[in-house]
Amino acid sequence: MVVVFVLLVAGTLIAKSRTPAVESTGPVTSSADLRIKEAQIEEETGGVRWRLKAEQALIFDAEGRTALRKISVDVFERDRSWSIVGEEGDLFQATRNLEIRNNVVLTSSDGLRLETSVLRWQGAEKRLWTDAPVRLSRGGAVADGTALDVRMGDESTTLAGPVHTIFTQTGK
Repeated sequence: MVVVFVLLVAGTLIAKSRTPAVESTGPVTSSADLRIKEAQIEEETGGVRWRLKAEQALIFDAEGRTALRKISVDVFERDRSWSIVGEEGDLFQATRNLEIRNNVVLTSSDGLRLETSVLRWQGAEKRLWTDAPVRLSRGGAVADGTALDVRMGDESTTLAGPVHTIFTQTGK
């Protein structure tokens, strides 16, 4: 009985050592027309200058879209500035509209901080918006809402609800 067991184990080990190893084919290839590492785009329109940096940009000409990874956008106006970071997003070439997704954080030179999972910019309407939950904070105030719509032309901001706001006293 012991001899049969040893022969079975030995036979199994020999059989397994003779089967060819399967190798990974590597990462899935992308159908992008152009792949850029450390991409940077700068533009100035109407007194506003902005700079977009991405760790990687994949350009899809047929879709008119550039997929971005590890995004940083800096926007400069005459008297204020903003910085936006996120993990991924899309820049639409014809309209210059932008969508940034995953761990999106906007900070402004006046101390405002916005956190959400997706943030969109529509250039023609000068509209910054999200339909995802959002948190706004500055100083001792924090406001949580279910969506945000900022119209730069009208200088109006709408935080959709239900909205929960906390004000804390900071220093005297």
